Amino acid sequence: LQVSVFILSSMLLTHWSLMQEEEIQQGRWRRSPRDPNLPRTSRRNRKKTKSSRDCRLERKEMRVRDLGLGYDSDEIVLFKYCVGTCHTSRKNYDLALKTLLDNGSISGKMVSSHPCCRPTRYETVSFMDTQTTWQTIKWLSAANCSCVG
Repeated sequence: LQVSVFILSSMLLTHWSLMQEEEIQQGRWRRSPRDPNLPRTSRRNRKKTKSSRDCRLERKEMRVRDLGLGYDSDEIVLFKYCVGTCHTSRKNYDLALKTLLDNGSISGKMVSSHPCCRPTRYETVSFMDTQTTWQTIKWLSAANCSCVG
């Protein structure tokens, strides 16, 4: 009888021990520390990753003559311009306006329903024309781009 009681108590103790271990493990899972290699940012403050289609500054070397501004020069200048979309910059206004345009509630003749990628700062460009005269064109090249509107 004593052996039976001993076996039964061992089984209960083992069972209780396993239950206790499981509770401890679950507690550890719930309280496990965050990965220290991950940055600490809240979802609200987390920056969205930039897509290759987002608004950005591009550069292209161009002959001044090819810019179409009437200057006679074969000099090459670095022309900077804005490209890309602004879908990530849309506000409630843009979303509501698009819905109203799509369902015909308002006419879309002259309405822009989304922000545009435009220069927010410009650079002046200087060059020498074919008459060996220095020319300066203000606000020719984009210096910075952003979603406007």
